[in-house]
Amino acid sequence: MLEFRLMILGTARLGRALSKPILLVTGVLLFAGCQRESTIVQLHDIVSTDTTAARSQEFNPRLMRRFASIHRVIEWQDLKRIKLGRILYFEPLLSVNGRLSCNSCHPLDRYGTTAQRFDRGVDGQRVRRNTPSVYNVAGQFRQFWDGAARTLDEQALQHLINPAILGTTSERLEQALRAVPGYRAAFRDAFPAQAEPVTVANVAAALSVFERGLITPSRWDRYLDGDPAALTDSEQAGARLFANIGCLECHTGAFVGGAMFAKVGRVTPWPNQTDHGRYEITRDLADDMMFKVPSLRNVARTGPYFHDGSAASLQAAVRAMAVHQLGMYPSDAQVQSIVEWLSSMTGDLPEDYIEPPTLPPATRPPQEQRP
Repeated sequence: MLEFRLMILGTARLGRALSKPILLVTGVLLFAGCQRESTIVQLHDIVSTDTTAARSQEFNPRLMRRFASIHRVIEWQDLKRIKLGRILYFEPLLSVNGRLSCNSCHPLDRYGTTAQRFDRGVDGQRVRRNTPSVYNVAGQFRQFWDGAARTLDEQALQHLINPAILGTTSERLEQALRAVPGYRAAFRDAFPAQAEPVTVANVAAALSVFERGLITPSRWDRYLDGDPAALTDSEQAGARLFANIGCLECHTGAFVGGAMFAKVGRVTPWPNQTDHGRYEITRDLADDMMFKVPSLRNVARTGPYFHDGSAASLQAAVRAMAVHQLGMYPSDAQVQSIVEWLSSMTGDLPEDYIEPPTLPPATRPPQEQRP
């Protein structure tokens, strides 16, 4: 198997922190958030976003340690499986009508999303939940909004045989690929120890190996690695505000999320009560309205937001989280400060890695074009 390493590095130099009076107040707010109090808090006189006044302050080291940087480091021992996975990612023969590929709903040149509230499956019907990005999924603790898949292999397999997405079956998919000489050769090269390598399990394995390379380091990582100039003063102020009002209780770690489940609407009920998240898998009332906390990497490029796609803009998403998760009403300036920092997590796309490949010769209908 491909050995893929996410290098989670500690910070060599820390950013800037809040003054003691502010830390005292925000510490109370963090405690209140943990206790899930319903009190609505006005932030206007609690946390300053004045970057001029904050320039002499340092980031609280205790909070800074909750983050970590990522680096895209791949050891290329499994180049043949990566190559096969890349081809399969763009292959419309994986769908029942031969017109829809993984890249149709997760376009790699657009940060892995189509900017639609709900994408359409192979039958043209809208899927139930907003489509998350495939970038930076390798380091997350579960896959899908409800955590139905534990691994990338499971995630790929469930997508492949989901009738609402690609509409195919294991048997039909295997038959379609075995009919293509180029695929028979590619699977033999990638899985040489197997007598019949063209299987749906190996399709999922190749796709997951390829997806492990979809990592996008950003200016935020350079800042965490010790370059204070990687972020503007305004972006650093947004990071401090994000940390000190309690957002990092859930959005933490190297992926600023993707490490836990959380109840959506824990202070103020979520408006959309038609999707109950993980409860629909476990039937445990403790999981009602629990969803995987999404990674905030590339968040400025992957709207609309939330499992129900209910926030069209990043500003609306920040405000909704403040109200429903923390019971707070931030000012426009505070929202914009956080949004500016979130934009610093827009990473560089691995252009060579995601270059569309030449597909093996086969009879294919015109591929469906997505917005």
